[in-house]
Amino acid sequence: MILVTGATGFLGSELARQLVQQGNTIRCTKRGSSVIPKILIPYQQQIEWVDADMLNIFALEDVLDGVTQVYHCAAWVSLRQADKQPMIRTNVMGTANLVNLCTQFGIRLLHVSSIAAIGTALPGEMISENNHLEETAENDGYAISKLESEMEVWRGIAEGLNAVIVNPSLILGASSGTNGTGQLFETVRKGLKFYTAGTGGFVDVEDVAKCMILLMNSDIQAERYIINAENLTYKEVVTDIANHFGLKPPATLATPFMMGLAWRGSAVVAALTGKAPAIDKVSAQTASQTRVYDNSKIKKAIGIEFKSINKTVKEVCEALAEVIS
Repeated sequence: MILVTGATGFLGSELARQLVQQGNTIRCTKRGSSVIPKILIPYQQQIEWVDADMLNIFALEDVLDGVTQVYHCAAWVSLRQADKQPMIRTNVMGTANLVNLCTQFGIRLLHVSSIAAIGTALPGEMISENNHLEETAENDGYAISKLESEMEVWRGIAEGLNAVIVNPSLILGASSGTNGTGQLFETVRKGLKFYTAGTGGFVDVEDVAKCMILLMNSDIQAERYIINAENLTYKEVVTDIANHFGLKPPATLATPFMMGLAWRGSAVVAALTGKAPAIDKVSAQTASQTRVYDNSKIKKAIGIEFKSINKTVKEVCEALAEVIS
């Protein structure tokens, strides 16, 4: 039996879809209030849904009955400052519980981390799996939670756990809708006027899930892999999105000073409304930084050929156009 945690999320649902399309019957965890993603509705006969709290180790033990492989995609993501410490505790403790049980029962684990948990490289060098994030007060809560969750997996590996870690870059895909990275597409569609000077890594959600399955079914263990298709400037990406929507691309550079004003203003609005900020300090700073990720390790390991981001952007824009038409 294969278990997927976080299967109602963007990546988890795509992973579950690919697994059942390959003929697997799988077990998926969700919260009691979660809605089954549309892309999984056609496959209900092959999916056993289980309401599970990652912090309840006894309930988690029951969920793992008969399981031989676990894909751990579940994670709390929030930009709210008030959520920072609870998010870190929840993500780390949930991962620790899963690591302990997988170690105890000899279950193979594939843990989904993030490039947020990877540090920066020296000027002129690409960021690789050998770069490690240094935990500081400047890191956002999500990055810290991913870093410390990875540390739990490495602790488990030292204790005999059979595991592998993936660190996806910014994940794009048609099934995101207007949530997550889909918000970027919706913002451009509504007439975004500004672009930032930064560069980042991008990858299609289908490719991330494909990499995960290939790694899980390999003999590879005790390794981490950056999953990144292309390094692109944010200007290139928003311009591509605008072009596919038939809109005028953003033409004004948002300077670091302007981004500083933006995150401060967003913080004020969030404090007054109680809603999550549209952008936080770390996101604003990252948008103006150049970060180039090396994907040679994953290519060498499984021979993956990544889908072009231009094709992914086209698919996302077409999907959103259908929704709003």
